[in-house]
Amino acid sequence: MNFSDTLHKNPVFNIIAREAGNLGVQAYVIGGFVRDLILQRPSKDIDVVCIGSGIALAEAVGKALRTKVSVFPNFGTAMLRTSTDQDRDGGADWEVEFVGARKESYRSESRKPIVEDGTLEDDQNRRDFTINAMGISLNPGNFGELIDPFDGLKDLKRKVIRTPLDPDITFSDDPLRMMRAIRFAAQLNFDIEPDTFDAIVRMNERISIVSRERVTDELNKIVLAPTPSYGFKLLYHAGLLDRIFPELIALKGVETIEGKGHKDNFYHTLQVLDNIANRTDRSPILSDNELWLRWSALLHDIAKPATKRFDPKVGWTFHGHEDLGARWVPGIFRTMKLPLNEHMRYVQKLVRLHLRPIALTKEQITDSALRRLLVDAGDDLDGLMALCRADITSKNYEKVQKHLRNFDKVERKLHDLEERDKLRSFQPVITGELIMETFNLPPSKEVGEIKTIIREAILDGVVPNNLESAFPLLIDEGHKRGLSAVKNLSELKLSIVSTEDDKSV
Repeated sequence: MNFSDTLHKNPVFNIIAREAGNLGVQAYVIGGFVRDLILQRPSKDIDVVCIGSGIALAEAVGKALRTKVSVFPNFGTAMLRTSTDQDRDGGADWEVEFVGARKESYRSESRKPIVEDGTLEDDQNRRDFTINAMGISLNPGNFGELIDPFDGLKDLKRKVIRTPLDPDITFSDDPLRMMRAIRFAAQLNFDIEPDTFDAIVRMNERISIVSRERVTDELNKIVLAPTPSYGFKLLYHAGLLDRIFPELIALKGVETIEGKGHKDNFYHTLQVLDNIANRTDRSPILSDNELWLRWSALLHDIAKPATKRFDPKVGWTFHGHEDLGARWVPGIFRTMKLPLNEHMRYVQKLVRLHLRPIALTKEQITDSALRRLLVDAGDDLDGLMALCRADITSKNYEKVQKHLRNFDKVERKLHDLEERDKLRSFQPVITGELIMETFNLPPSKEVGEIKTIIREAILDGVVPNNLESAFPLLIDEGHKRGLSAVKNLSELKLSIVSTEDDKSV
């Protein structure tokens, strides 16, 4: 198989070939770019191996392209970014990494290799899978020729993940490759060749020498796969999931008492994750949070095992699992080395609120309940509703459709109420500062209690959210507690105006 016509269309490859010739070294495109080229998948990352100094070749190419070259001497690699307006999409940003061909050996306690200069054959031998070990020549005599010593092309056609060498050696040398095997299977919808998978089962304890950051990076790629449940089932059957995510394994299994059982929450969770991945709503708001929306699906029922109880009258209950699960989220993120920032708080919020919209479909919907949901969800309402729709799983198609129709009704009411009251950015007009100023109070529990009562009255529609309507309720609540106002409404308004003027200066 020859790709010369395809490569000639991209000036980057022509320049690499020319500069390699000027330096008198052989160069090859290798790895994922070759795989994706054959699969006709978009790829902008190019790995170039040369028989000689990869850094020298990178610097020559960078000079020809007039672009900056980043050099990593400890690793013997260099990288540059470039773009071309000749790409078929009308322009492309390319990241090209250069390395000299090498051979590697490993110590049992580390996945960091001992590296020596090597041949192209040595370099292909060290690759993780046959589909990633294919190369394409950039040399004059055989430009564009596929070099495929391990039948990677055949494995691509068979849709199989297989190691080029003995899988026990491959996974012992670098245990992260076990995660990568499952990640590629999930991303490409490939099978893992039986001997390769059996080796993962045998070697799964070796994952302990890999940093949590690297494991989580691969796990995130599985989470983002087209059908992520496939990857998680492979992780489970390989014995890896228990080592890297035991909380998820705890969801597995069904207990039956007096003929009453509950759903297997492990497989339910994976179905919810798939539902999120395959939803039709691809709004920019949700797409920006795609990874974290999927993590919300993974964790939404994570505390069910800890809250599971059997009631002879109603069967199995999981009361409070949403609140406990939300409290667990920071700890799980910390262990996984996931960010403890707004992404974690997004997941935590969705886990805590995921039952609220479902409850609204089972009862007479009141404006008060809808207002509370809008206020509590805020800007994350779209993600919450997507999660709740995904959470409807049943083998009974009609039952699922009934629940989804109820969700349609709830969403229409939420939309109408939001248009009317603009509640996503809701802030009660009576703040803690105004309460303290009105009654000359210091910060206290009493101030918080009054503020909560007024907030609830506004959300219940008892009083509008404006100062004229809410101030009498504030005075009344103060009188119930024996408090006397030191400022009337007019004085309070003047104070607010003065404060706002001070802030604007």
